[in-house]
Amino acid sequence: MVKTFGSFLLFIQSMLSRKERFAVLWQRTIDECILIGTDSVFIVSIVSAFIGAVTCVQIAYNLINPLIPKSTIGFMVREMTILELAPTITSIVLAGKVGSSIAGGLGTMRITEQVSALEVMGINSASYLVLPRIVASMLMFPLLVILAMMLSIMGGYLAGTLSGAMSAQEYIEGIRTDFVPYNILFALIKSVVFAFLVSAISSFKGYYTEGGALEVGAASTGAVTNSIIAILLADYALAAILL
Repeated sequence: MVKTFGSFLLFIQSMLSRKERFAVLWQRTIDECILIGTDSVFIVSIVSAFIGAVTCVQIAYNLINPLIPKSTIGFMVREMTILELAPTITSIVLAGKVGSSIAGGLGTMRITEQVSALEVMGINSASYLVLPRIVASMLMFPLLVILAMMLSIMGGYLAGTLSGAMSAQEYIEGIRTDFVPYNILFALIKSVVFAFLVSAISSFKGYYTEGGALEVGAASTGAVTNSIIAILLADYALAAILL
């Protein structure tokens, strides 16, 4: 484990040294933003909307005390969505989609010797291939998390009102009660950290793939597994430090 972590740090160092021209990296980053962000909007929207709806329905099911106002449901949906569900669940979903794509793409380039061809041409392959992916992830993950927050709260609103668990006025009153703006900042900080972990770990696993097609699949699986574990560990650490 220590050897792997050391190799990971050296990989990050090689990525940041002898970088390509800004214009080249900028164009590569924009291309990766489209692949990572735009192509992930649909799955993030579906997952976040239904998580918000299910959260609202289950809270309403358990909130049977007549002394507790119905607006508490909206309050709990908002807090759970902003603090945990939107940044963490969205990042785990993206670890499966984006992480496997990054690891598979770089792994295929490695076994077909495209990475070696870049090195022969004098191009720092780590900087050219990996840095744009990491920067694009750190730019797009917070935007997707903001989208997930909005759709999750909207999903809770629709589920609560259409099921008759509460009125629209009660839900809106709940999501406006005791709002703490810092929670939004905390969620965005988490999303940036998760983005770096997912993209860097997946790039590392794919970049050093050896063998053939079977090893590329194993690298993709390992990238997703390690990324999810890293997200959960970082989630606890950030909550303990920043809250």
